[in-house]
Amino acid sequence: MADLKYYDVILKPVITEKSMNQMAEKKYTFLVHPDATKTQIKEAVEKMFEGVKVDKVNTLNQKGKTKRRGMNVGRTAKTKKAIVKLTAESKDIDFFEGM
Repeated sequence: MADLKYYDVILKPVITEKSMNQMAEKKYTFLVHPDATKTQIKEAVEKMFEGVKVDKVNTLNQKGKTKRRGMNVGRTAKTKKAIVKLTAESKDIDFFEGM
């Protein structure tokens, strides 16, 4: 596995209706590097956002979709999502404010 720095772990936030509803429960969803572990994700979130304490991290791997173009068949890239739950006394992530 490659040596991942904390700024390489989190790729982008997931902005969907479901993820926005989970923000009321202090759960935030991110697309993360496919090789990142739960502990690396936890450290990356705590370093990138000040005053944030992570309670637990749930991850899920998504296979790439099969796509066809004529006779050629291929797959899109696989992705990994992480749902990060913050502690009750933790600050909210400011990036998501106003969305």
